[in-house]
Amino acid sequence: MNILNYHMTIIVPVYNEEENLDRLVHTFKDYFSKSGTKSKVLFIDDGSTDHSFEKIETVCTSTPEFEFIKFKKNFGLSAAIKAGIDFITTPLIGYIDADLQTTPFDFELLLQEMGESTLVMGYRGNRKDTLNKKIQSKIANLIRRFLINDGIIDTGCPLKIIRTVSAKKMPFFDGMHRFIPALVLLQKGTVKQINVRHFPRIAGKSKFNLFNRSIKPLQDAFAYRWMRKRYINYDIEKTHMS
Repeated sequence: MNILNYHMTIIVPVYNEEENLDRLVHTFKDYFSKSGTKSKVLFIDDGSTDHSFEKIETVCTSTPEFEFIKFKKNFGLSAAIKAGIDFITTPLIGYIDADLQTTPFDFELLLQEMGESTLVMGYRGNRKDTLNKKIQSKIANLIRRFLINDGIIDTGCPLKIIRTVSAKKMPFFDGMHRFIPALVLLQKGTVKQINVRHFPRIAGKSKFNLFNRSIKPLQDAFAYRWMRKRYINYDIEKTHMS
Protein backbone atom coordinates (compact mmCIF):
# COMPACT_ATOMS: atom_id res chain seq x y z
CA MET A 1 0.00 0.00 0.00
CA ASN A 2 1.53 3.33 -1.07
CA ILE A 3 2.27 5.77 1.75
CA LEU A 4 1.14 8.60 -0.52
CA ASN A 5 -2.44 7.33 -0.22
CA TYR A 6 -2.54 8.23 3.46
CA HIS A 7 -3.66 11.69 4.53
CA MET A 8 -3.13 11.44 8.30
CA THR A 9 -0.78 9.52 10.59
CA ILE A 10 -1.93 9.17 14.20
CA ILE A 11 0.78 9.09 16.86
CA VAL A 12 -0.02 6.73 19.74
CA PRO A 13 2.65 6.77 22.49
CA VAL A 14 2.72 3.51 24.45
CA TYR A 15 4.30 2.84 27.81
CA ASN A 16 3.16 -0.36 29.55
CA GLU A 17 -0.34 -0.47 28.05
CA GLU A 18 -0.58 -4.19 27.20
CA GLU A 19 -4.03 -4.41 28.82
CA ASN A 20 -5.41 -1.75 26.46
CA LEU A 21 -3.74 -2.64 23.16
CA ASP A 22 -6.11 -5.33 21.86
CA ARG A 23 -9.11 -3.07 22.40
CA LEU A 24 -7.21 -0.10 20.96
CA VAL A 25 -6.31 -1.95 17.75
CA HIS A 26 -9.88 -3.24 17.35
CA THR A 27 -11.24 0.32 17.81
CA PHE A 28 -8.83 1.75 15.24
CA LYS A 29 -9.66 -0.95 12.68
CA ASP A 30 -13.34 -0.13 13.13
CA TYR A 31 -12.60 3.60 12.79
CA PHE A 32 -10.48 3.13 9.64
CA SER A 33 -13.27 1.13 7.99
CA LYS A 34 -15.75 3.99 8.53
CA SER A 35 -13.68 7.16 8.19
CA GLY A 36 -13.61 9.13 4.96
CA THR A 37 -10.00 10.15 5.66
CA LYS A 38 -7.34 7.56 4.87
CA SER A 39 -5.27 7.30 8.05
CA LYS A 40 -2.79 5.02 9.78
CA VAL A 41 -1.35 4.60 13.28
CA LEU A 42 2.26 5.09 14.32
CA PHE A 43 2.89 3.46 17.71
CA ILE A 44 5.82 4.87 19.68
CA ASP A 45 6.87 2.27 22.23
CA ASP A 46 8.48 4.37 24.96
CA GLY A 47 10.59 1.64 26.53
CA SER A 48 7.72 -0.55 27.76
CA THR A 49 8.71 -3.22 30.27
CA ASP A 50 5.55 -5.32 29.93
CA HIS A 51 4.33 -7.15 26.79
CA SER A 52 3.16 -4.02 24.98
CA PHE A 53 5.79 -4.15 22.27
CA GLU A 54 5.12 -7.81 21.45
CA LYS A 55 1.49 -6.90 20.79
CA ILE A 56 2.50 -3.85 18.75
CA GLU A 57 4.96 -5.80 16.62
CA THR A 58 2.40 -8.53 15.91
CA VAL A 59 -0.25 -6.15 14.60
CA CYS A 60 2.23 -3.97 12.68
CA THR A 61 3.74 -6.90 10.78
CA SER A 62 0.31 -8.13 9.71
CA THR A 63 -1.67 -4.94 9.10
CA PRO A 64 -0.37 -2.11 6.84
CA GLU A 65 -2.33 0.60 8.68
CA PHE A 66 -0.16 0.10 11.78
CA GLU A 67 3.53 1.04 12.12
CA PHE A 68 5.88 1.41 15.06
CA ILE A 69 8.98 3.06 16.43
CA LYS A 70 10.58 1.37 19.45
CA PHE A 71 12.73 3.35 21.91
CA LYS A 72 15.69 1.64 23.61
CA LYS A 73 14.46 2.94 26.97
CA ASN A 74 11.82 5.23 28.46
CA PHE A 75 12.41 8.78 27.19
CA GLY A 76 9.03 10.32 28.07
CA LEU A 77 5.96 11.61 26.28
CA SER A 78 7.54 14.66 24.66
CA ALA A 79 10.27 12.52 23.11
CA ALA A 80 7.68 10.06 21.81
CA ILE A 81 5.69 12.82 20.12
CA LYS A 82 8.87 14.38 18.71
CA ALA A 83 10.00 11.06 17.23
CA GLY A 84 6.62 10.60 15.59
CA ILE A 85 6.70 14.08 14.06
CA ASP A 86 10.25 13.52 12.80
CA PHE A 87 9.29 10.40 10.85
CA ILE A 88 5.80 11.29 9.60
CA THR A 89 5.33 12.43 6.00
CA THR A 90 1.53 12.61 5.65
CA PRO A 91 -0.06 16.10 5.44
CA LEU A 92 -1.77 15.74 8.84
CA ILE A 93 -0.62 14.36 12.19
CA GLY A 94 -3.11 13.07 14.71
CA TYR A 95 -2.42 12.36 18.36
CA ILE A 96 -4.29 10.19 20.86
CA ASP A 97 -3.37 8.31 24.05
CA ALA A 98 -3.38 4.51 24.22
CA ASP A 99 -5.76 4.34 27.19
CA LEU A 100 -8.89 5.01 25.06
CA GLN A 101 -10.21 7.66 27.42
CA THR A 102 -10.82 9.50 24.17
CA THR A 103 -11.97 7.75 21.00
CA PRO A 104 -10.51 7.75 17.48
CA PHE A 105 -14.02 8.30 16.15
CA ASP A 106 -13.88 11.88 17.47
CA PHE A 107 -11.08 12.59 15.00
CA GLU A 108 -14.00 13.02 12.59
CA LEU A 109 -15.23 16.01 14.64
CA LEU A 110 -11.77 17.58 14.45
CA LEU A 111 -11.36 16.87 10.73
CA GLN A 112 -14.68 18.55 9.98
CA GLU A 113 -13.41 21.73 11.64
CA MET A 114 -9.91 21.66 10.15
CA GLY A 115 -10.50 24.13 7.34
CA GLU A 116 -7.45 26.40 7.19
CA SER A 117 -6.58 25.89 10.86
CA THR A 118 -3.09 24.85 11.91
CA LEU A 119 -4.26 22.81 14.89
CA VAL A 120 -7.64 21.43 15.89
CA MET A 121 -7.79 19.92 19.36
CA GLY A 122 -10.33 18.50 21.72
CA TYR A 123 -11.30 19.57 25.19
CA ARG A 124 -12.94 17.23 27.67
CA GLY A 125 -16.16 18.99 28.52
CA ASN A 126 -17.43 16.11 30.64
CA ARG A 127 -14.41 14.40 32.14
CA LYS A 128 -14.73 10.87 33.51
CA ASP A 129 -11.63 10.93 35.73
CA THR A 130 -11.29 10.55 39.49
CA LEU A 131 -11.75 13.69 41.59
CA ASN A 132 -8.05 13.69 42.47
CA LYS A 133 -7.04 13.58 38.80
CA LYS A 134 -9.50 16.35 37.91
CA ILE A 135 -8.10 18.59 40.66
CA GLN A 136 -4.51 17.98 39.54
CA SER A 137 -5.38 18.80 35.92
CA LYS A 138 -7.32 21.90 36.92
CA ILE A 139 -4.33 23.19 38.91
CA ALA A 140 -2.01 22.51 35.96
CA ASN A 141 -4.31 24.32 33.52
CA LEU A 142 -4.66 27.30 35.88
CA ILE A 143 -0.88 27.56 36.23
CA ARG A 144 -0.38 27.40 32.47
CA ARG A 145 -3.08 29.97 31.67
CA PHE A 146 -1.80 32.36 34.35
CA LEU A 147 1.80 32.20 33.16
CA ILE A 148 1.41 32.05 29.38
CA ASN A 149 -2.20 33.12 28.69
CA ASP A 150 -2.64 30.95 25.60
CA GLY A 151 -6.44 30.79 25.81
CA ILE A 152 -6.49 26.97 25.74
CA ILE A 153 -9.26 25.28 27.74
CA ASP A 154 -7.71 21.83 28.17
CA THR A 155 -4.16 21.51 26.88
CA GLY A 156 -3.89 17.99 28.31
CA CYS A 157 -6.68 16.59 26.14
CA PRO A 158 -5.07 13.72 24.21
CA LEU A 159 -6.91 14.31 20.94
CA LYS A 160 -5.29 16.65 18.43
CA ILE A 161 -4.74 17.09 14.68
CA ILE A 162 -1.96 19.36 13.45
CA ARG A 163 -0.60 20.14 10.02
CA THR A 164 2.68 18.28 9.58
CA VAL A 165 4.51 21.24 8.08
CA SER A 166 3.78 23.26 11.23
CA ALA A 167 4.54 20.40 13.62
CA LYS A 168 8.01 19.98 12.12
CA LYS A 169 8.77 23.67 12.79
CA MET A 170 7.92 23.51 16.49
CA PRO A 171 10.85 23.90 18.90
CA PHE A 172 10.93 20.90 21.20
CA PHE A 173 12.01 20.48 24.81
CA ASP A 174 11.15 18.04 27.58
CA GLY A 175 7.59 18.82 28.63
CA MET A 176 6.69 20.45 25.32
CA HIS A 177 3.66 18.19 24.88
CA ARG A 178 1.85 20.48 27.34
CA PHE A 179 2.48 23.49 25.08
CA ILE A 180 1.68 22.29 21.56
CA PRO A 181 -1.12 24.89 21.11
CA ALA A 182 1.10 27.66 22.49
CA LEU A 183 3.94 26.60 20.18
CA VAL A 184 1.54 26.73 17.22
CA LEU A 185 0.48 30.24 18.22
CA LEU A 186 4.15 31.27 18.34
CA GLN A 187 4.27 30.45 14.61
CA LYS A 188 1.24 32.71 14.09
CA GLY A 189 -0.81 29.57 13.49
CA THR A 190 -4.48 29.18 14.34
CA VAL A 191 -6.06 26.84 16.90
CA LYS A 192 -9.63 25.53 17.14
CA GLN A 193 -11.00 23.75 20.22
CA ILE A 194 -13.79 21.16 19.96
CA ASN A 195 -15.71 19.48 22.76
CA VAL A 196 -15.00 15.72 22.59
CA ARG A 197 -16.14 12.69 24.51
CA HIS A 198 -14.23 11.34 27.47
CA PHE A 199 -14.39 7.89 29.06
CA PRO A 200 -13.14 6.29 32.28
CA ARG A 201 -9.88 4.36 32.12
CA ILE A 202 -10.92 0.70 32.33
CA ALA A 203 -7.51 -0.99 32.06
CA GLY A 204 -3.88 -0.24 32.83
CA LYS A 205 -2.57 2.50 35.11
CA SER A 206 -2.25 6.24 34.66
CA LYS A 207 1.35 7.45 34.33
CA PHE A 208 0.58 10.86 35.87
CA ASN A 209 0.81 12.08 39.45
CA LEU A 210 0.91 15.32 41.43
CA PHE A 211 4.52 16.04 40.38
CA ASN A 212 4.08 15.65 36.63
CA ARG A 213 0.65 17.28 36.62
CA SER A 214 1.42 20.31 38.80
CA ILE A 215 5.06 20.92 39.74
CA LYS A 216 6.60 19.88 36.41
CA PRO A 217 4.15 22.00 34.36
CA LEU A 218 5.09 25.02 36.52
CA GLN A 219 8.76 24.50 35.68
CA ASP A 220 7.96 24.00 31.99
CA ALA A 221 5.78 27.12 31.86
CA PHE A 222 8.74 29.25 32.94
CA ALA A 223 10.88 27.56 30.27
CA TYR A 224 8.24 28.37 27.67
CA ARG A 225 8.05 32.02 28.79
CA TRP A 226 11.84 32.30 28.39
CA MET A 227 11.69 30.78 24.90
CA ARG A 228 8.73 32.94 23.83
CA LYS A 229 10.74 36.13 24.42
CA ARG A 230 13.51 34.83 22.14
CA TYR A 231 11.47 33.03 19.50
CA ILE A 232 12.38 33.99 15.92
CA ASN A 233 9.59 34.72 13.42
CA TYR A 234 10.05 36.21 9.98
CA ASP A 235 7.99 36.73 6.81
CA ILE A 236 9.65 36.54 3.39
CA GLU A 237 8.33 38.95 0.78
CA LYS A 238 10.56 38.06 -2.16
CA THR A 239 13.59 35.92 -3.02
CA HIS A 240 16.02 35.40 -5.89
CA MET A 241 18.15 32.32 -5.35
CA SER A 242 20.08 30.00 -7.64
